[in-house]
Amino acid sequence: MTTATATATVRDVKPPPARRSTPRSDRAAYLFLAPFLLVFTVFTFVPALMALAYSFTDIKAGDLRHPYSVDFVGLQTFATALGSPEFQRSVLNTGTFVVVGVPLTIAIGLALAVALNNGINRLKTFFRAALYAPVVTNVVAVAVIWQYAFTPSGPVNSLLSAAGINGPNWLGDPNWAMPTVIAMGIWRNAGTCMVLFLAGLQSLPTDVYEAAALDGAGAWRRFRLITLPMLRPTTLLVTVLVTVFYMNVFDEPFLLTKGGPLGSTETIALWVFQQFGFGNIGPSMAGSYVLLLLIAVVSFVQFRLFRTKE
Repeated sequence: MTTATATATVRDVKPPPARRSTPRSDRAAYLFLAPFLLVFTVFTFVPALMALAYSFTDIKAGDLRHPYSVDFVGLQTFATALGSPEFQRSVLNTGTFVVVGVPLTIAIGLALAVALNNGINRLKTFFRAALYAPVVTNVVAVAVIWQYAFTPSGPVNSLLSAAGINGPNWLGDPNWAMPTVIAMGIWRNAGTCMVLFLAGLQSLPTDVYEAAALDGAGAWRRFRLITLPMLRPTTLLVTVLVTVFYMNVFDEPFLLTKGGPLGSTETIALWVFQQFGFGNIGPSMAGSYVLLLLIAVVSFVQFRLFRTKE
């Protein structure tokens, strides 16, 4: 049989018809989905709708017992939130987290993945577990360790003092608090990037690298012209996940600095939380939806930039 005949024969073969679902199977599917849908509706969908409704009102903490008595103020609540200097500062702080934290987290995660995939053969399982441990470690325990390590008399400044360097007040100085908090975020999230990039690297075909090596392409050239383009879908996934995390970052600044000193580490999520605690329910809900809109816009831009070109 010639190649053309075989190709034509393969094209003539029709795939089997798709199996249609029956009412009984549909009922079974909905039955298994019902618990999740119930929990999602009660604890996510309904609160999200209530928050959207409250964001157009002047509701305060004292009005929660009588939510139907509040006045509708339209976009005034959003104007109040956007016009707040504290909220504007939190937007800038969140932008700093994203601009600094996302590239560093992705670069470190990719470097670790490449090292585990190519350079480290012995104890590979141990290194994978050790590098991923910060992701699954309790964030409160991690924050306590970081607070101790970066106190003026902590281990970090002790090492710097031994080297003849006077260490700063890492968490008490507005100039150093943000880098310290970002460093904790990078340390916690680089392991997730590493695992995703490692999965992407292990799925790449090896014959392409062998052909490039035979053509004389060096390691850096193969990485730049083969690995990075073929990792484009994985890079998109990692970039979106890490960006959403840093735009929603709350644990690190809340546990380490409470948004201080002087609001230098206060993020949008932390501002929303604090406004809710102060009883300013309307501005808090408005700020949360502003954050949601920012995340949607940034994610859309990232999908447009990193989408695979077929």
